[in-house]
Amino acid sequence: MDFDYIIAGGGSAGCVMAARLSEDPNVSVCLVEAGGAGNSPLIRVPVLGAAMIRSRPKINNWAFHTVPQSELNGRRGYQPRGRTLGGSSAINAMLYVRGHPSDYDEWADLGCEGWDWQSVLPYFRKSENNEHGADALHGGDGPLQVRDQATPRAISQAFVQACEAMQIPHNDDFNGPQQEGAGLYQVTQFHKGKRVGQRCSAAAAYLRGLNARSNLTILTHTMVQKVTFDGQRATGLQTRRGRKHQTLTARREVILSGGAFGSPQLLMLSGIGPRDELAAQGIEVVHELAGVGQNLQDHLDYTVAYRSPRKDMLAINPRGAWDITRAAFEWRAKKGGDLSSPFAEGAAFFKSDPCLSKPDMQLHFVIGILDQHLHKIHFRHGYSCHVCALRPHSRGHVGLNSDRVQDAPRIDPAFLSDPRDLPDLLRGARRLEKIMEAAPLSPWRGQRLYPHDGSDAAIEADIRARSDTIYHPVGTCRMGVDEMAVTDSSGRVHGLDGLRVVDASLMPRLIGGNTNAPTIMMAEKIADEMCADL
Repeated sequence: MDFDYIIAGGGSAGCVMAARLSEDPNVSVCLVEAGGAGNSPLIRVPVLGAAMIRSRPKINNWAFHTVPQSELNGRRGYQPRGRTLGGSSAINAMLYVRGHPSDYDEWADLGCEGWDWQSVLPYFRKSENNEHGADALHGGDGPLQVRDQATPRAISQAFVQACEAMQIPHNDDFNGPQQEGAGLYQVTQFHKGKRVGQRCSAAAAYLRGLNARSNLTILTHTMVQKVTFDGQRATGLQTRRGRKHQTLTARREVILSGGAFGSPQLLMLSGIGPRDELAAQGIEVVHELAGVGQNLQDHLDYTVAYRSPRKDMLAINPRGAWDITRAAFEWRAKKGGDLSSPFAEGAAFFKSDPCLSKPDMQLHFVIGILDQHLHKIHFRHGYSCHVCALRPHSRGHVGLNSDRVQDAPRIDPAFLSDPRDLPDLLRGARRLEKIMEAAPLSPWRGQRLYPHDGSDAAIEADIRARSDTIYHPVGTCRMGVDEMAVTDSSGRVHGLDGLRVVDASLMPRLIGGNTNAPTIMMAEKIADEMCADL
């Protein structure tokens, strides 16, 4: 089968690329996704996304694990990633956050021409359909629907008040004039049309309704095994669906959109990457590129949790089951209520040091006890709050465990490997604990889980014992101009023709916030450049 463009990976970036490139009826596009169609009730009903985060069973989730982390007591971390059309936007908490404008200016300073804030803002606006309409910072008619939470809990409002009691100002829009402050996250949910109240994944935003496009082919449940080459030019993909093997041919370009883990893995399986990494698996070198898989960055997350005497939160117990059943009828009737919750309702961005120029910490306030990615279940009602340091110094890498695509990549975030990261997270944890003990939360506050004596040593020990990712891996195929850069500023792989990477792996540096909206923006920007060149 021949196409002009073939896209490997139907996640957030892949959905955008497929939709935008196929807008030209004279261009044929094929999107290849290992998972399913991404339209099950577990995906469409917002709060049910929590059921897909666990690794047992694997539901629309690659459910990767890291190598043992030496600075986290030798524990293996967990890395959920979406395996379905929409990718991680189909299983995430739907939080719409762009990061700080200066993050993108720093990208430009690192040699990524055209990625400064003023250059990327138009693409954030192009992608966004905010229920409040368009203004200088927001879009009002893009594919990705963004709304205020339909029915936030009273405890989430109390959390915001607790932050204000700790001198964190109120903020109604973290993507507005300033990021700093406390408030409620906006979410990627439909706010108009027949799907009001449903999750607006990248697949739902960009691909639904495109069945009539004869120039767009979407292959689901299809694994990409490797990129094919004629000399130094990418010519297509080798794929497998069940026992059927097929080679797809790209007349113009192959685009990898497998994410921070999948894209470097596929490059290396195709013979592109560090020579030693390829040699260890007996893979012939097509093109040596030392930076492939390097520069892995992620937000390390530390959690404080409490049981609660009150029942107006989510819980896995008979009362919680009854609440969910009742809420199902409300959601179907009003497209709001408890099932519309993103689970992580409350938010705060703050400076751990007043001398800083921008927030360096982020909080996610959750209306339930989220412990070990829901692998550890607590049957009592409660709540939790998560803190992460937004700009970690530690750098990890992604490698290969074998020469087979069905085997998970080797993931090493190297959390806390840079000695500057632990003191930063410790400052954030101390501020979080004060917020959680503030008066506005007292009506809900019960017994704290994992109590300690409050000393720096005790908090440090707790961080090492329990912290893990908040699901923002980036950077493993970073764009740039130096010898460790994998692509140029348009995602084209250095030294090769007809091969491009478009996803969060391009980020040279982790942004100060959640990574889904920036990933969609990046795909919009690169797709626009490609369409302009046609």
